[in-house]
Amino acid sequence: MRSANVSRSTLETQIVVELNLDGSGQAKFDTGLPFLDHMLDQIARHGLLDIDILAKGDLHIDAHHTVEDIGITLGQAFNQAIGDKKGLRRYGHAYVPLDESLSRVVLDISGRPGLVFNCEFVRDSIGEFDVDLINEFFQGFVNHALVTLHIDNLAGNNAHHQAETIFKAFGRALRMALELDPRMAGVMPSTKGTL
Repeated sequence: MRSANVSRSTLETQIVVELNLDGSGQAKFDTGLPFLDHMLDQIARHGLLDIDILAKGDLHIDAHHTVEDIGITLGQAFNQAIGDKKGLRRYGHAYVPLDESLSRVVLDISGRPGLVFNCEFVRDSIGEFDVDLINEFFQGFVNHALVTLHIDNLAGNNAHHQAETIFKAFGRALRMALELDPRMAGVMPSTKGTL
């Protein structure tokens, strides 16, 4: 089973992530940030990942540390759970619409962290959630999951819809990249022989 349980504790946050890459989309979140919980649920359901996240952070200051550290810890769990990467499809992509919004996510389980994030949100916040933190979440994730991730919001005039299409597309792209290709059984999906 490709799974991991990772804890991260700093003076700013305490995060526990349980992750099963071969799940069915079951999820449980307690982050103190309802909108983030809603977005994390999109990753789990559309990626068919089982994810439990318990987070306590310095939300009395703001949500930045908590959101970034959840991305970091989820990335660490992902990197641990992925194993030796043999037999992976490796690449994943998805286009996801929601009414007027459309986002594209393309990723490579490359062993090289990289984020290209192209989204101009139509508002600065969704409820009380600062949209700048979406980029921080994904930057934390890629730095520790060691993946290359391109996120493009192609259309949208509702910030909630823009964000939701991003997280849904991310889940779908992960699901594709994580699939085991029977034609690649036991083979590293790289001409270098390592990822």
